[in-house]
Amino acid sequence: MKKPKTATYEADPGEVSKVLLLFSGGLDTTILMKWIQDMYKTDVITLTLDLGQPGIDLKEVKQKALKLGALKAYVIDAKKEFAEHYISKAIKANALYQGQYPLSTAIGRPLICKYAAEIAEKEGCDAIAHGSTGKGNDQVRLDAGIITLNPKLKVIAPVRDYDLTRDVEIDFAKKHNIPIAHHKMSQYSTDENIWGRSIECGILEDPSKEPPKDIYLMSIPPEFAPDKPETITLEFEKGIPIALDNMKMELNKLIEKLNLIAGKHGIGMVDMVEDRIVGLKSREIYECPAAITILTAHKDLEKFTCTIHQNSLKPVMDQKWSEMAYYGLWYDPLMGSLNAFIDKANEKVTGMVKVKLFKGTATTIGRSSPYGLYDHKLASYTKGQTFNQAASTGFIELWSLQTKMANQIKEG
Repeated sequence: MKKPKTATYEADPGEVSKVLLLFSGGLDTTILMKWIQDMYKTDVITLTLDLGQPGIDLKEVKQKALKLGALKAYVIDAKKEFAEHYISKAIKANALYQGQYPLSTAIGRPLICKYAAEIAEKEGCDAIAHGSTGKGNDQVRLDAGIITLNPKLKVIAPVRDYDLTRDVEIDFAKKHNIPIAHHKMSQYSTDENIWGRSIECGILEDPSKEPPKDIYLMSIPPEFAPDKPETITLEFEKGIPIALDNMKMELNKLIEKLNLIAGKHGIGMVDMVEDRIVGLKSREIYECPAAITILTAHKDLEKFTCTIHQNSLKPVMDQKWSEMAYYGLWYDPLMGSLNAFIDKANEKVTGMVKVKLFKGTATTIGRSSPYGLYDHKLASYTKGQTFNQAASTGFIELWSLQTKMANQIKEG
């Protein structure tokens, strides 16, 4: 039974004439095709975005949607756009929510909202439906993104609004002869794109227990990784990776290749208890081999090319950027302000970074840049150094002046 309406953008049966369903082809959205048609007595159009989910067959997804009764089925390969306009911003912001999560799922949602709002308007849809639950972050990201981009649209979220559990969904599928896939990962809820993979539910809901090793698909557990390290070189231009091991390539292709290289060394496996938007703490498992490797390299090169004052403020801005992206506030004006600062700070983040991959760790072992603020003649302790050490005593006296005075007053 549907819960009472608590927001103006929620849609009740009879209020909508055509619905755009965000369709992944998984259990939830497969069930929702028939559910919406029955409950809302309306036509349904589907939208599927390929953001780099492994093994996705766009033609198969389209045929499935049409077979389930979709009036139209949009399928869009958005990997390149996702990398160049969303992941790129996350890289420049060293984006890690609560210091660990590279925001792989979070930064994909605003792109989905963008396409959903555009297609809904084009097709004359008055509502957008999705399969998010009432406990997760995606309901916030999708709802907020949709009503921000088009306040006239209604939102339908049956899993949340009708308490559709997995058991209820499976029974519904059997009753209506809806084909659903059963496999060993069915106890888990997963989301994947080229920037990473998230895994939750099942045994993972007990934060005291080690995750089963068979849940990982992108990374090899470090104990099974090669015993010999591998060194890779990333080339950056204005904060964005443009080449891997001296081979220039588009960002989405670079990420895909690096996922394979870093994943075989066990890089990017994250086990964390995070603070969700809705107030819950949740145990999450992430696999982000390329993301962790790139962010490690970028952060090092940025520090190398920026001043001490930039390096002091930048982490504060990065943290706020990460929180805004995680909280579903991609389209808030503050994100524009943060991106302006972050873009400016990355103007000289150009150069090469060497990263050693070994047994679950990505370690920077070398960096070079035409804008690097390291000067060997100044830093060296050997003959030929140009730093005037005699000037240090005057600096120290001024630097410590107020500290000294404060302690003298306290003692007096």
